[in-house]
Amino acid sequence: MRVVKAYQYLTENKREFILSKQLIRSGASIGANLAEASGAISTADFSAKVSIAYKECLETKYWLSLLKDTGYIAEKTFNSIHADADEIGKILFSILKTTRLSDN
Repeated sequence: MRVVKAYQYLTENKREFILSKQLIRSGASIGANLAEASGAISTADFSAKVSIAYKECLETKYWLSLLKDTGYIAEKTFNSIHADADEIGKILFSILKTTRLSDN
């Protein structure tokens, strides 16, 4: 939800359309892949979808950094959203480790 609100802010207030589009694509993809993972037909399928979500989280953090470095979002806003993305990334990585260990 924060990525959607950030996208709205960036497009409406900052008139920034390129980086913000990348941000919303990668950010929304995290949730979409987790929704797919919930309907996985195997552990391998589940792990693959969570892995994609994790990588999309890393990409989202990259776009946030770029938006901060180019002055489109303030440091405080960046720190807050980036911390949330970092926490999500840690959770996803933990799920991946647990899932892959249970396969062995």
